[in-house]
Amino acid sequence: MNGIALSRRWLLAGAAALALWTGPVAAADTIKVGILHSLSGTMAISETTLKDVMLMLIEEQNKKGGLLGKKLEPVVVDPASNWPLFAEKARELLSKDKVAAVFGCWTSVSRKSVLPVFEELNGILFYPVQYEGEESSRNVFYTGAAPNQQAIPAVDYLMQQEKVERWVLAGTDYVYPRTTNKILEAYLKSKGVKPEDIMINYTPFGHSDWQTIVAEIKKFGSAGKKTAVVSTINGDANVPFYKELANQGIKATDIPVVAFSVGEEELAGLDTAPLVGHLAAWNYFMSVDTPENKEFIEKWHAFIKDPKRVTNDPMEAHYIGFNMWVKAVEKAGTTDPDAVIDAMIGIAVPNLSGGYSAMMPNHHITKPVLIGEIQADGQFSIVWQTPGLVVGDEWSDYLEGSKDLIADWRPPMRCGNFNVKTGKCGGS
Repeated sequence: MNGIALSRRWLLAGAAALALWTGPVAAADTIKVGILHSLSGTMAISETTLKDVMLMLIEEQNKKGGLLGKKLEPVVVDPASNWPLFAEKARELLSKDKVAAVFGCWTSVSRKSVLPVFEELNGILFYPVQYEGEESSRNVFYTGAAPNQQAIPAVDYLMQQEKVERWVLAGTDYVYPRTTNKILEAYLKSKGVKPEDIMINYTPFGHSDWQTIVAEIKKFGSAGKKTAVVSTINGDANVPFYKELANQGIKATDIPVVAFSVGEEELAGLDTAPLVGHLAAWNYFMSVDTPENKEFIEKWHAFIKDPKRVTNDPMEAHYIGFNMWVKAVEKAGTTDPDAVIDAMIGIAVPNLSGGYSAMMPNHHITKPVLIGEIQADGQFSIVWQTPGLVVGDEWSDYLEGSKDLIADWRPPMRCGNFNVKTGKCGGS
């Protein structure tokens, strides 16, 4: 056999092998979407549902024909409530799995852990949970509430409606509660609240022995002034905290608790009867009465095959963020991160409370603020809401190093911490 014939034979054999081996071809036919939520550890109580809703949203989009003519492929990882592991898993998603975007994180310490990875590898993260602000990254879209979209309106409600004068700021010991409480402490003092009327307490993740702390709260509330607890307690520590409130006979009429991290999912694991009347501040409740929410709940129950499974605020944030990402990719005509990041600003999609949420130049969205009261069935009765949507404020007006900063990722500024006084990007 001559050399030309031999070469031709090998070429034909190689072509046949490539025809049978469809791995890379199949991969090119999908757009991968990363899901970075804790499915084990202390935060699984809150984050597992967010993984489930992302799978639902991806399935729904694929039923519509996918995106850019390709099917979406979820890539699910479990960072296991381990903050350094979040960074490792994020790096795998971006560099190994080549995902087009990541939807994930709950705690701010997990977001802070992955932030350098997304900035280094130019990935896109959609972060769906309320947080402390004081941040705006080009690579992150913050679809949860900033403090002015949750914490400050909740305090205003308690001041005006409940006539609260003494404040317990109780949180889990990490960046979100500490920074949020720093903002709230400054805000309360700006409203004339005296330092002795503010009690601040922090406990570790997974804290279970609340007897002493709840006794201290009870004592603090016995000074003859209306007292409330503003809770930034996260994860499964909420279960024993609320149980101990009930054990010590603290009712909502005595010392109301307004929580920023307790929603329908967390209440599903509690005996809610003793908690009736306590409050939560969110941008969405399952009890919202709109056609959009009714349709969403029906799809959720059909997908999860359990009519008792609840919905909650961070699920709605993923619903908004995912739909924004789809529209931005369609607008850009590509999943290229730079093109999608630029296309995201100005995108508006329906939220579940009625109306549209829009992505602002600071990478935060517009949201309504709702206060809900815990009911015996584990749902919330909405007792107050803002008349319209509130624009997320990435830098607090109440902190000295932040009040002069803004973020605007549009050209020519393209800056997350522009100082309006100095006219320079880079903070104070």
